[in-house]
Amino acid sequence: MTREVNDLYRRIVLEHCKRPRNFRVPPDANHKTCSDNPLCGDHIDVYVRLEQGAILDIAFAGESCAIAKASASLMTEAMMGRDTAHGRGLLQKFEQMVGASGAGPDPELGELRAFADVRDFPARVQCAMLAWDALRTVLQAET
Repeated sequence: MTREVNDLYRRIVLEHCKRPRNFRVPPDANHKTCSDNPLCGDHIDVYVRLEQGAILDIAFAGESCAIAKASASLMTEAMMGRDTAHGRGLLQKFEQMVGASGAGPDPELGELRAFADVRDFPARVQCAMLAWDALRTVLQAET
């Protein structure tokens, strides 16, 4: 990754940490899941309103580090309005990108590609995956 692209992605992560999108508890969510990182104390609740296989609303709340909060914020933006099948595909692509598979960032991930370098820091992979792990529970239940 070029220095300019790397700097751009760092700015995206910092922006979503400082001003997270969908950081709220929606009153009409019909699914709530949570994920914890016992090593650092991070905790994220993910709220989803699903109807007929469509993610009509998604939000999160909790206490977490910058990487976990930014990842959750970007995840909610990427998932809003998608169907669950597409959501499972994005989750798989994100997990492959940040995990040990060595998969490069898929263009479909958009700004989520900001987390591509997380795989170089294994202790931070769990941070980036925290909200995604919570969402996985909802998406698997909707298969």
